[in-house]
Amino acid sequence: MEVFRRAILQAGPPENFALQTVQEVIKPQKQTKLAQDENQLLENMLRTLLQELVSSAVQSGEPIMHYGQSIDDGETSQAQIPRLLDIVLYLCEKEHVEGGMIFQLLEDLTEMSTMKNCKDIFGYIESKQDILGKLELFARGKLVMLRTCNQLLRRLSKANDVVFCGRILMFLAHFFPLSERSAVNIKGVFNTSNETKYEKDPPDGIPVDFNFYKTFWSLQEYFCNPALTLAPTKWQKFTSSLMVVLNTFDAQPLSDEVGDANVLEEEAATFNIKYLTSSKLMGLELKDPSFRRHVLVQCLILFDYLKAPGKNDKDLPSESMKEEMKSCEERVKKLLETTPPKGKDFLHSIEHILEREKNWVWWKRDGCPPFEKQSMEKKAVQDGPKKRRPRWRLGNKELSQLWKWADQNPNALTDPQRVRTPAITEYWKPLADDMDPSAGIEAEYHHKNSRVYCWKGLRFSARQDLDGFSRFTDHGIEGVVPLELLPPHVRSRYEGKANDRSKRAKKEDSKVAPSQAEENQIAASASENDGEGIRADLEASATPVETDVTAGTGNISQSGTATPDEHQKQSSDTDMGQEAGQLDADAEADAGMMDGETDAEVDLEAVG
Repeated sequence: MEVFRRAILQAGPPENFALQTVQEVIKPQKQTKLAQDENQLLENMLRTLLQELVSSAVQSGEPIMHYGQSIDDGETSQAQIPRLLDIVLYLCEKEHVEGGMIFQLLEDLTEMSTMKNCKDIFGYIESKQDILGKLELFARGKLVMLRTCNQLLRRLSKANDVVFCGRILMFLAHFFPLSERSAVNIKGVFNTSNETKYEKDPPDGIPVDFNFYKTFWSLQEYFCNPALTLAPTKWQKFTSSLMVVLNTFDAQPLSDEVGDANVLEEEAATFNIKYLTSSKLMGLELKDPSFRRHVLVQCLILFDYLKAPGKNDKDLPSESMKEEMKSCEERVKKLLETTPPKGKDFLHSIEHILEREKNWVWWKRDGCPPFEKQSMEKKAVQDGPKKRRPRWRLGNKELSQLWKWADQNPNALTDPQRVRTPAITEYWKPLADDMDPSAGIEAEYHHKNSRVYCWKGLRFSARQDLDGFSRFTDHGIEGVVPLELLPPHVRSRYEGKANDRSKRAKKEDSKVAPSQAEENQIAASASENDGEGIRADLEASATPVETDVTAGTGNISQSGTATPDEHQKQSSDTDMGQEAGQLDADAEADAGMMDGETDAEVDLEAVG
C-alpha cells in the first residue's frame, strides 16, 4: 500500500506510472495482465487503502473528494481519492486489471460517505461517464453501478433532494441502453405503496357534500391498481363512482376566463407532486382545470391498460365491460376537449402519448429485443475463376420479374385502379390548406415550392378546370386552386379579380364583333375578284389552241387530199397542241387561285 500511496502523490498522467506500480506491488506472472487471484489480491489492497484515505479525510474535517489537495505555485494538485480512482480507471480501461474493480471501489466509497460527500462522488462518476460506459467496462460493472445508484436513491429524500434524484435518474438513462431489461418494468407491477389518504368522517360545521367527496377520492384506489377493476363487483362500483364524478363535471363547466387564469398560475408554478385531499378544498379544486385534467387523464390511462393486448384470458375484460368502457372513454374525451385552456390540443397530445405507450407495451411483451441491428459482415471473396454474372432481360432481376408477372397477368397493367387521374379538388386540397393562415403552416413547407407538384397540377387544371387555369396569369399557382376549397376570407381575394376579368373579356368581344364582320366582307369581295380574273385567264389561254388547230386544218386543205401517214401525223400534232394548251390553262388557273388565297390572307392580317 505504501507503493500506491507514493504513486498517488506523483505528478503526471496515470499512464506514465500506473502499470509499473502494479508490477512492483503484485509481481504478476504476465507483464501486462493480471490473473484472477492477482486481481483479487490487488482489489483487496485498494479497498483497504480507500478506507484509510476516507478515515483520514473524516478526521481532518475536509470533504473526502478534496482531501490531500494542495496549491503549489498557483497550480492546484488533484486530491488523493480522485487520483487513486483515476489510476484504477486507467488500469481497467487498458484491461491490465479486471474491469469491474473501479465500480466496486465507487460503491464502497458511496457507502462510507455522507450524502453531502456523495454529491461530490456522483459528480466524479458523471465526469467519467463516457469511459465507464465503454463496452469492456460496462459489461463487467453495470449491475454494480445499478445497485450503487439505487442505494443512493433510497437514502435520498424525494421531497428535499429532488435535484440530486433527478441527476441519478438522468445518469442511469444515459448510462444504460434503452433496451436494457433491468430498467424496464417487465411484469407491469403497480406502485401500490402510493396510497392516497382522505377523510373518512365528515367535518363539523362545514357545509360540504361529503358523499361526493368520498366518492371522488375513492377512485384513486382503482387508479393506483387498475387490476382491481377486472373483478365484476369492483367494476360496477368503479363505473357508478365515475359516473357521479363525470356528471358533476358536466353540471359545473369551466369558463374561458378560468382557463386563462390557470395558464398564468401554471407558468408561475414549478411542479405539483400530489394534490391535497382536505374536504375544505373540494370546492376550489373542482374549479381548477389542471385538477380536472389530472383525474380525466387517469381515467384514460386505466382504460388503456384494460384494453392493452397480450393478457391472459382471465385478465381480459368481458364484452359488457368493453361496451361500458367505450362509452365512458368517449365521455371523458369530450370533457377533456371542453376543459379550457386549449382543450382540443391537450386531448390530441394525450392520445398521441397513449398510442406510443402501446408500442412500448408490445416491445415489453416481445421480451425487449435490442433496437440496434448488427452490421452484416462482407463475405470474403473466394479465390478461383470468377463466375459470370447473370444477364437479365431488362437490366436487373427486379424489373425482369415485374415484366414476367405482366406476361402472366395481362390485366395487371390495364387495371383502372392502378393508374387513376385524381379529381382536381382532391389534388389541390394540400395547397388550399397551405393558403389558410389559421393552419399555421410555414412558407418553406408549402406545396407551391415543389415544381413537380405545380407542373402536374397545371396539367390537371388545363384538362379539367379551364376557369381555374386561366387565373394562373394573374395570381400564379395559388390562383389555380378551386375557389370552393378556400376559406371565405382567402376566396374573396380571387373572386373579385376573376369577375373583373370576365367583364373585360365581354367588352372586348363586343368591340371585336363588328370589325370581324367588316373583315369577312372584304375577304369575300377579294375572293370574287380573284375568281373573275381566273376565268379571264382561262379564256385567253384557250384562244391560241383553237387558232393553231384551225391553221393546221387550213394547211391540209390547201395541199389537197392527205395521205394516211399525213393524217396520222396531223392528228398527233393536233392532240399534242391541245394537251399543251390545256396544261398552260391549268397552270394559270392554279396560279390565279394561289394569288387569290394569298391576297385574302394578307388582307386579314392587315385588318388584324
